[in-house]
Amino acid sequence: MLKKDTYAQRPPMGWNSWDCYGAAVNEEQLLGNAEYIRDNLKDFGWEYVVCDIQWYEPKAVSNFYNNFTELCMDEYSRLIPAENRFPSSANGVGFRAIADKIHAMGLKFGIHIMRGIPRQAVHRNTPLKGTDRTARQIAQGFSLCLWNTDMYGVNSRAEGAQEYYNSLFELYASWGVDFVKVDDIANTEFKPHDPYSAREEIEMIRKAIDCCGREMVLSLSPGPAVISEAFHLSQNANMWRMTGDFWDHWDKLFNMFERCEKWAPHVKEGCWPDCDMLPLGKISKNCSCLGDRDRYTNFTPDEQKTMLTLWSVFRSPLILGGELRENRPEDLEVITNRDIIEINQYSSDNRQLFRSRNEAAWYCKDKNGNDVIALFNLSDEEKEISVDLRHYGFEKKYEGINLWTKEKTEGIEGTLTAKINAHAPLILRLIEG
Repeated sequence: MLKKDTYAQRPPMGWNSWDCYGAAVNEEQLLGNAEYIRDNLKDFGWEYVVCDIQWYEPKAVSNFYNNFTELCMDEYSRLIPAENRFPSSANGVGFRAIADKIHAMGLKFGIHIMRGIPRQAVHRNTPLKGTDRTARQIAQGFSLCLWNTDMYGVNSRAEGAQEYYNSLFELYASWGVDFVKVDDIANTEFKPHDPYSAREEIEMIRKAIDCCGREMVLSLSPGPAVISEAFHLSQNANMWRMTGDFWDHWDKLFNMFERCEKWAPHVKEGCWPDCDMLPLGKISKNCSCLGDRDRYTNFTPDEQKTMLTLWSVFRSPLILGGELRENRPEDLEVITNRDIIEINQYSSDNRQLFRSRNEAAWYCKDKNGNDVIALFNLSDEEKEISVDLRHYGFEKKYEGINLWTKEKTEGIEGTLTAKINAHAPLILRLIEG
């Protein structure tokens, strides 16, 4: 049996196809972005390449779902890649060939799945591997996803239910999958009075991963995850979404400060509350989605730094969402700042110091034990922000090193005061002296 907490000891870093290709990513796009990570990002810690939703649907063309469409499925009720989009999957290969190529680049491969069993399998009453039960006998017909018609939930008490999930992860292990994002599970929106109604399916998935013989990061979506279930989440998953889909709008970033404050006490090794993907670079390639089609991020340079700074001092997973091959020099620069990445990966004692409508401050220690202070201007105009260092136990004189600009500020003592651009951060490493 594997143990969940022996891996994902640091926040996972990588790329996911959703923000740029929605439901319609193909093999060339997946491998092309993997090659970009290998050549430009791997040395900075970026490693996961995740194929998001609908990889089993031949007719997917955008971010939108085709209701009740035909899906590619094997003889045991398990969805398999659409060969017209992933040619190397033909003849029962599945994602193995793609995973092998990604592993050869020194990277890791992930997939997205929906909770449950395909409606197509239930309607055809197809068999389940490892049991004499059928799809129809383990499905819960009233357990539905409000925004995707592919699946029914699984009745955890039905004979054959665990065997079905075991067979899924046995298949994924044979493909070489390292990361699985399960959707319609952290918050089951069809039951607003019981948004954590899939807790037993989460447990079945956890058991199936532990029995499959391969380490896999388990990521749960969508948010907002139910904070009263933080313990159960931490026992079963490696990361879980704190929010609905996050896009490149300031109000969504502003709201993330409140979510991070609430979830900060639950961040620990192997358990990473997830702020969602980073909508940086070129996004929405296949359709307009909360903005123009085929656009560069709406976030200003300052807002991009605010996002990465918050994600890092909070220690959220860092999952890029843009078409990496269309990155501009400034896009690459913002995601290859080693100091910010090290805060995300190795910092400790992370906590919010204060927050108001117009400003916020966070604290952590870097990997060498140095104090780090992050100030955020949440207002719409340039603003002077102050923090009383003595109030938080900083009694000495410090030199501050700006982790974004590398500029130094000497003689910081008593009160740290800085003029900060609208929607911008200031993150300083404090060195005694």
